[in-house]
Amino acid sequence: MMTTWTGRRARLMAVASTALLLAACSGGTTDDGKDAAAGYDPSAAVTITWWTGQTMEAEKVAESLAAEYHTAHPNVTIKTSAGAPTTDDLLTKLSAGFAGDSYPDISYAFGSWAGELGASGRTQDITSFVNDPSFAWNEIPEAARLTATSAEGKVIGVPALVDNLAIIYNKKLFDAKGIAYPTKDWTWQDFRDAAKKLTDPGTNTYGTAYSVSGSEDTTWHLWPLLWQNGGKILDGKKPAFNSAAGVTALETLRAMAVDDKSMYLDQTDEKYMPLFASGRVGMVINGPWSLLDPLKTSKVSYGVSVLPGTNGDHQTISGPDLWVLFDHDNANQAGASRDFVKWLTSSGTDAKWNLAVGNLPLRTSEKSSPEFAAYVKEYPGGQEFFDNLANAKQARPTVAGYEAMSRNVGDAIAEVLQGAKQPQQALDDAAKKSEGALED
Repeated sequence: MMTTWTGRRARLMAVASTALLLAACSGGTTDDGKDAAAGYDPSAAVTITWWTGQTMEAEKVAESLAAEYHTAHPNVTIKTSAGAPTTDDLLTKLSAGFAGDSYPDISYAFGSWAGELGASGRTQDITSFVNDPSFAWNEIPEAARLTATSAEGKVIGVPALVDNLAIIYNKKLFDAKGIAYPTKDWTWQDFRDAAKKLTDPGTNTYGTAYSVSGSEDTTWHLWPLLWQNGGKILDGKKPAFNSAAGVTALETLRAMAVDDKSMYLDQTDEKYMPLFASGRVGMVINGPWSLLDPLKTSKVSYGVSVLPGTNGDHQTISGPDLWVLFDHDNANQAGASRDFVKWLTSSGTDAKWNLAVGNLPLRTSEKSSPEFAAYVKEYPGGQEFFDNLANAKQARPTVAGYEAMSRNVGDAIAEVLQGAKQPQQALDDAAKKSEGALED
């Protein structure tokens, strides 16, 4: 399987020095407008390097797929490796590779890195390639397509994985308190009321939970609430999350954490899902990776429902990861890497990749496949997460500086939920700290 939140999903925690190194690597590098694959000869002998960013089990699947592609295209040799000890280390490894001219042709990347990687000047512009009708670009969820696209409209990669956030609830705890299960009509007030009823200090049980580590796990859980209230993350390159909509969003969370004390505050990102699986938390807002670990190995009886809504708006967020394609000034390498990624993300091959390792399918055309039927049978709640992709209507901005901004917002949320600051002050402080990083 692909790594879970503590590995793959503890995304966006790369240190500021990595972002600075990427920025330094981009110095003097400009996009000359030339197609990196211009003059590509599909019959030429070529070797491409693929950093999969995967754990051992998924890496074996990747190696088998590379071998399958090579059998069909014997002139193309694919050198496959994880690329780094963990997925989180890939950004540092890539930035060092840019400095030493030893970076791959294709690499797995967290979607939050897209802005930094695009600013490096090393990525291919594959906009025309993916917009060719044969690619079926529109079969991939819009939020994932937006993540792969820079603010200037340049597509630098292809989604490797799609997901979203939804409510996961413990049926046994709901039944014990006589609370009706979450529905598609739930509001945030419904969520808050249920969390209060589920909380029991006597048994040390909480109604819900939230990460206050300050990582992207802290930050991206706020964005759906911001969007549902009509707010936006940025206005151009300027922070806009500290608007009235942002304050309302954060106050919704603060009330549960501070006033109701119905929210378990996880300092690490790593505790709240095991606590849910053990019956100590009634509801969590999390993604489909939870169906693999820890829910698949637990005995908890759970259900999945869309996020609570604001005035009927149940927007969620998708945190897609990407296959980013890099330019080595070699048309055959560029062309071969494009062709391989097109094959890898096709509906037929994706069923052997994402569905095989327990992830949602990339493409809507896979919903009627036998592999998807097997997936939803093996992972209860998978169908609900797949359907919830329709509620992922916006994406985190693909801009350099998002990483630094995310840490600032994450710290602000943590301060508010722990009672140290009020929402407006905390978000204003985060916005001020983020201005420089976003303007660079």
